Amino acid sequence: MSSAEDPARPTPGTSGAAGPGPWGRDGGVRRVMGVETEFGISAPGEAQANPMLLSGRVVHAYASPSGSGGGRGTRSRRATRWDYADEAPLRDARGYEVDRARAHPSQLTDVPPDVAASQAASAGTALHVAEELEEAGLANTVLTNGARLYVDHAHPEYSGPEVTTPRDAVLWDLAGDEVAREAMRRIAASPGLGDVVLYKNNTDGKGASYGTHENYLMPRSTPFADIVRALVPFFVSRQVVTGAGRVGRGQTGDGSGFQLSQRADFFETEVGLETTLKRPLVNTRDEPHATADRWRRLHVIVGDANLCQVANLLKVGTTSLVLATVEAGEAPDLALENPVAAVRAVSHDPSLTHLLTLRTGERLTAVQLQWRHLEAVRAFVERRQGAAVDADTAEVLERWEQVLTDLEADPMRCARQLDWVAKLRLLEGFRTREDLSWDAARLALIDIQYADLRPERGLHARLVARGAVETLHDQAAVARAVVDPPEDTRAWFRGECVRRYGDEVAAASWDSVILDVAGRTSLQRVPMLEPLRGTRASTGALLDRCPTAADLVLALTGGRPAG
Repeated sequence: MSSAEDPARPTPGTSGAAGPGPWGRDGGVRRVMGVETEFGISAPGEAQANPMLLSGRVVHAYASPSGSGGGRGTRSRRATRWDYADEAPLRDARGYEVDRARAHPSQLTDVPPDVAASQAASAGTALHVAEELEEAGLANTVLTNGARLYVDHAHPEYSGPEVTTPRDAVLWDLAGDEVAREAMRRIAASPGLGDVVLYKNNTDGKGASYGTHENYLMPRSTPFADIVRALVPFFVSRQVVTGAGRVGRGQTGDGSGFQLSQRADFFETEVGLETTLKRPLVNTRDEPHATADRWRRLHVIVGDANLCQVANLLKVGTTSLVLATVEAGEAPDLALENPVAAVRAVSHDPSLTHLLTLRTGERLTAVQLQWRHLEAVRAFVERRQGAAVDADTAEVLERWEQVLTDLEADPMRCARQLDWVAKLRLLEGFRTREDLSWDAARLALIDIQYADLRPERGLHARLVARGAVETLHDQAAVARAVVDPPEDTRAWFRGECVRRYGDEVAAASWDSVILDVAGRTSLQRVPMLEPLRGTRASTGALLDRCPTAADLVLALTGGRPAG
C-alpha cells in the first residue's frame, strides 16, 4: 500500500505547530474530544434473538447503499469499511502490552466482528453469526459526518467524530441518537425483519452493562500517574452531575432502591486495561489514534449515557477542565480511601449526604468534593485567562456552579438539566400515585422506557417534547450533524472523502483514509496523525479542486505517476 502526503501541513495555532496544543497555555476547556455510545438493543417478540445479529442489522440498515446514511451530495456507494491497521487494544499506558493469547476475547477490538464471532465460536457462539455478519459486510462503517457505526460485542455502537468543544461533543452525540432512530425506522419498514428497539442506557437489568465512553486528547508528556491521582476522586464524585439514574442496586438490580448511576455497580478496580470485565475507574488503554510520541488518548469508561444535554455538556466539559489542571501540574490532591467502594456508595445515595473519606482524614460529600474540583479549576482558569475567559469555558464553569448550588439546596431543582433527577422525579410521581415500593416491577419498566429512543415511546423524548428538560441544540442543527462532519478537526477530511468519493474510499480509520484509485497498482493511504489537521479551513479548497479521488492522490503526491 502506498502512502500519500498528510493532507494539511501545520498552520499557526494548530497542534501541528511547535509548542502546546490549543488548550495548552490558555487553561480553557477546548481540546480534541469525543463520545462513544453502545446502545441497548431488543427485538420485541423475539426473546431468543441473537444480539450480535440484531446489532449487525442496525448497522446494515443505516449504512447499506439502498438506504445510505450519507445524506445530501453523497455519491451512490457501498459502505466505507473500517481500517483496523492501527488498532492496539492490548497496549497499556503503564508501559507494556498484554499477551494476545492471554487476553479476554472482548478485548480484541482490532479485528472485524465477523472474525471476533468466529474466534468466539468455540466458546459457544454459533458460527452462523460470523457468517451472517461477513455476508452483510456492513458491521463496521464510516459515515459522512466522520463518525464510526459498528457492532461492538453484542451492541450497535456510534462513535462520534472528533470535536473541540463540549457543545460540539453534545451535538454529534445527539446525531448518533438520530442515526439510531433512523436505523430503527428502516428496519421496521423492511418486510420480514420485525422491529428492533434501541435504548440509550447502560444496563439491561439482568447483570449486563454496556458502555458510554469519552475520549480526550492529552500531551504524551503528562505522567499517567498524575492523571490517575486526579481523576479517581473526580470520577467518584461527578456522578452527582452525570449519573443517568437507575432503579435497583447491584449488577443484576435485585437490590431495592434508586441510585444515581447506571454504571457504578460494575466497577471492580481502580486502574486497569479491561473495559468489559474487571472494569477500572481509570482505563489504561494506550491507543492514541494520533502521533504516538506526542499524544495520548485518555479513554474514559466510567460515565453514563446521558440523554439530558446539559448533563452531557458538563460530563465532557468538567472532565476536560480537570485534565487541564493535570497537564499543568496544578491538580489538587483529593485522593480517597477505597475509591471503588466509594463510587458505589455515592451512587446508592440520592440524598447526597454520604461522607467520603479522603486519605488526609477529611470527610466530604460528593457534592462538596465536586466544589473542591470546581474551585481548583476556576482558580486555574483565572490564572491563565484572567478576566477574558473564553465562552466555552465560561459556560461550563457557570453551569457547573449552578448545578452544584441547586443540588445542595434541593436536587429537584436540577430536573431540567440532569438525567438522574429527571428520572427520579418521574418515578417518585408514579410511586406516589400508585403507592409502590422501590422493588415494584413497573418502576424498572419506567427506568427502561426513559431511555427508549423511539420518539413516541421514550419518556425522555416526551419530556423534551413538552419543554420539561433544557436543550442546547435544535433539531435542525442535529439533522445537519447527522450528515455533516465538524469543520475544525480531521473528521472533516474523513467525512468529506466518504461523501465526495464514494466507492473510491476503500476504508478509513481515525488516523487515515484509504483510497482505491483507478490506474494505481496499490491502495493509497492518506495519513491523518494530527487530529487538528484535515480541517475545512486547511483542506476545503484542496478537496474542491479534486473532483475525484485520483485527483486528490495526484495533488497529495505532487503529481507523481500512478503506482
